[in-house]
Amino acid sequence: MDAFGRMTFTCISMALSEFYVTNDKYRTKLSLTSRDSKNDVVGAAAAGLDLLKNVEVQAIIGPVYSSQANFLISLGLKAKVPIITFSATSPSLSSLRSPYFIQATLKDSSQVGAIVAIIQAFGWREVVTIYENTEFGEGIIPFLTDALEKVKVRVPYRSVIQTSATDDQILAELYKLMAMQTRVFIVHMLNPLASRLFTKVEQLGMMSKDYAWIITDSITNDLNSMNPSVIASMLGVIGVKPYVPNTKELDDFITRYKKRVLQSNRKALGVDIYGLWAYDSAIALAMAAETAGLKNLTYQETNTSTNSTDLEAIGVSISGPELIQALSNITFRGLAGDFRLVDGQLQAPPYEIVNMVGPGARGIGYWTKENGIINKLNFTSSSTNEYSTSKSNLGPTIWPGDESFPPKGWVVPTRGKKLKVGVPVKDGFTDFVRVTWNSDNSTTVEGYCIDVFDAVMAALPYGVPYEYIPFATTDHKMAGDYNALTQQVYLGNYDAVAGDVTILANRSQYVDFTLPYTESGVSMVVPIQHDKSKNTWLVFKPLTRELWFTTFFSCVAIGCLVWFLERDVNTEFSGSPLHEFGMIFWFAFSTMVFAHRERVISNCARFLLIIWLLAVFVLTQSYSASLTSILTIQKVEPAVTDINELIRNKEYVGYSNTSFVFGFLKKMEFDASRLRSFKSAEEMDELLSKGSANGGIAAAFHEIPYIKLFLGKYCSKYMMAGPTYKAEGFGFVFPIDSPLVPDVSREILNVAEGQKMVEIETTWLGDKTKCPDLNSLLPPKSLGLSSFRGLFIMVGIAGVLALIFRFF
Repeated sequence: MDAFGRMTFTCISMALSEFYVTNDKYRTKLSLTSRDSKNDVVGAAAAGLDLLKNVEVQAIIGPVYSSQANFLISLGLKAKVPIITFSATSPSLSSLRSPYFIQATLKDSSQVGAIVAIIQAFGWREVVTIYENTEFGEGIIPFLTDALEKVKVRVPYRSVIQTSATDDQILAELYKLMAMQTRVFIVHMLNPLASRLFTKVEQLGMMSKDYAWIITDSITNDLNSMNPSVIASMLGVIGVKPYVPNTKELDDFITRYKKRVLQSNRKALGVDIYGLWAYDSAIALAMAAETAGLKNLTYQETNTSTNSTDLEAIGVSISGPELIQALSNITFRGLAGDFRLVDGQLQAPPYEIVNMVGPGARGIGYWTKENGIINKLNFTSSSTNEYSTSKSNLGPTIWPGDESFPPKGWVVPTRGKKLKVGVPVKDGFTDFVRVTWNSDNSTTVEGYCIDVFDAVMAALPYGVPYEYIPFATTDHKMAGDYNALTQQVYLGNYDAVAGDVTILANRSQYVDFTLPYTESGVSMVVPIQHDKSKNTWLVFKPLTRELWFTTFFSCVAIGCLVWFLERDVNTEFSGSPLHEFGMIFWFAFSTMVFAHRERVISNCARFLLIIWLLAVFVLTQSYSASLTSILTIQKVEPAVTDINELIRNKEYVGYSNTSFVFGFLKKMEFDASRLRSFKSAEEMDELLSKGSANGGIAAAFHEIPYIKLFLGKYCSKYMMAGPTYKAEGFGFVFPIDSPLVPDVSREILNVAEGQKMVEIETTWLGDKTKCPDLNSLLPPKSLGLSSFRGLFIMVGIAGVLALIFRFF
């Protein structure tokens, strides 16, 4: 019977007295018998046992705390007496599955959806939960963690505070939270501990810019009993609480309550939602008792021995089953809203989202299970809107530090340590990353990747201090491959990695990558093939075999047609059979070079010859152009273009010893014994120069950025050939769900689109325009029949028409 207990007991007493005044014809009336639990679990158990054994009550209202309710639920089940709570909110109580337990209050898990929707609305990716070390405090955590995990929000730390913690212990825990990068906190505890916590939060300056605090309804519902100085320290806090309709009946009840408190001359708290639930619970029980029409209000004695304990001697209520059945079906409009039970649970109303401003809380929006965050409630029509987590549906919000803009939810840790950024130590291709040890054992880190990282971090809208840590052994050699380097972030040894690290699926399972900042892909570098001009049959290369044969047969066909059309009217096409046979071939092939001297007399032959000479002109000009191109750029043909040819001929191929390309080549079914590694561009050049038969390689596989750098130095000797295989390019590495990843990725795009990236590429990778694009200088493909199909069709039609006119 503390201040809270007196407030709720007053509400129960008023409920029954007012209910029976209104319903004076009721035949069954409830009589109140009170016991003081002395704010203790044992005291509540003793009081409940006394009421059941000695008073033989028909129902019990009011185990205030979840820890008190556990034992009473078991007692109620044994005695078949309804146990009704209006304030024990732990979700674990429902797991006891007692048919005689009524939770006429909202489970703590009911508000989880509203809290998660707020976090989604402001795009926070990490939160820290702060809760008291009691059954009440722990009850909501599994539900909250699961709901956050579904929307990919991490809980990197759970802060558990003992209810008996001293101020120094609370300060020590808050200092630990200040050292973390997460700045979004969800607080779930009861008023006494919450008041002490927020007092210390304000003293440490944690109720300031960059912080976001969300409180559960256990605090929001109890603001009336908080000291005004504590509420003043909570400026900018966001909270949720069950929505209570503002009705005339509620206003009248509060007026009557205040009047009754004044008459009693005893201090009492103002009515909160627990008092309203207590009032509604008493009304529901009174209605159920009348509906059940209880007649036999006795207990049936149990068979016990003379040495039995008090617990064994409890009887069983005869009317209990009827009463609990009637109570489960009661529905009415109470002071706190609709009273309706499903499986012994009060059905949750919408939740109101409030913002602590000045002396109290101001509503800024609502949350419903169907529609998510909404600006106004609409009970008159069913809404078909989709579920929303848009912050635009919330009203103006004040944040800690009297800020009007929401915090980003994280900051660089305040432990005084810089962000540890790992970098690879390379023997070759140091234009990307170069680590130099100075005489004092300090290091100088530079290169293309480093300049890009510096530019991106400098472009962030906030400062992030960092330092480069070489991934090296004591003798300044690389401590492992790139897989081992990225795993250091997963292990927590580095906070990030900046270097030429390729984005791969297997690596992304334990780290997060930013967007790529280089071109992607894996390709092949091969030597340029020289002295193509010595090819004996080069003159036939401009045309494909099919086109050569088609042209030959067309010449023969035209010769035969012209002979046939001219032999009766032209003496030059007549004579001995041998002469005529020679004339057919001579005339047809001489037209290919326009060297024919014979006159054509018939109009049909002239018509056919005009079309044929046009076709010959097109063919000869195309042949001349193709041959000229082949003779001009014949020296830049790659020595190998087909990867399958390398595999089939068992050629040796090369790969970088630090790259993932070795695994890529094995997947391409290259024999591992035919793979040779290289460390640098110089070693790659040496192996390619020797060739596969002389201890070198026939081709080298590498990623596009390295190939461009290599060809920038050796463009006169080698070229890129074959298909380009997909890879995601280079990216910076961060821990999974790091809040830096989206911001760094966004700045990579901004830097890549600006002049800064051009300057970095020119500095480290050279001016690529100095080396021609050898792929554009490859010999053209032979001209095929498909390119001239229309031309031959036109000649064929002309021949058919000439024959038709000849006979008709």
